[in-house]
Amino acid sequence: MDLGLKGKKAILIGASHGIGLATAKVLAQEGCDIALCSRSQKSVDEAVKAVSEYGTKVIGGTVDVTDSMGHGKWIADAAEQLGGCDIFIPFTSANTGVDDTEGWMVVLNTDVLPLVNGIKAALPYLQKSDSGSIITVSSTAALEEFMGAFPYNALKAAVLNYSSALAQQLAPQGIRVNCISPGPVFMEGRAWDQVKEGMPEFYEGILSQIPMGRMGTGEEVARAIVFMASPACQFMTGANLVVDGGLTKRVNF
Repeated sequence: MDLGLKGKKAILIGASHGIGLATAKVLAQEGCDIALCSRSQKSVDEAVKAVSEYGTKVIGGTVDVTDSMGHGKWIADAAEQLGGCDIFIPFTSANTGVDDTEGWMVVLNTDVLPLVNGIKAALPYLQKSDSGSIITVSSTAALEEFMGAFPYNALKAAVLNYSSALAQQLAPQGIRVNCISPGPVFMEGRAWDQVKEGMPEFYEGILSQIPMGRMGTGEEVARAIVFMASPACQFMTGANLVVDGGLTKRVNF
């Protein structure tokens, strides 16, 4: 299937590693020009090098997403360098696992406010696109109880609510907003790899709840994101796509 992404412009926030980097690679494979950022110059340089192998234009930059002005300026500069923005995806996320004021503020200032501010900065460019698309990233932790009452779970649910309302607001402007909620994703050196090494019994307990018998891969989630973001999925907006191997047990209507 031709996803219609050749020549499109995508801005990805916090995409120097994990699912974000996997998404950048799949977008580039489909012919999309990419701007990506992260906090570390070294990780940005490595990501730009990896994504550039697919032959499209790739630019990178270091950004502190808690600095709303600097964050917004980088998005505007990236859109100017790319020649526009058709796809905007914020990946920044933090899970402190601590239920105190500081823990709540860390997740709020990483997962929610940069998403809101980033979309506002990208909006003038998305409005000029003939296929404007925003993908937000939630989690299956927002859908069912998972390990207790923690900021990450609740604020990922806030991302879902915001995305749904924004989809209604922006649809008349031709801009789609969809959300993806991954379940456990195993990537070398990332969170579940660390859990496997440090808490093997807990890891096996989660694994036993997944009917497919394994965790997902970054590329599997990335391909779902890219399809939703692409013109091939032009009539979908306000959706939440769950990619979890059957971990969540609720019925969806």
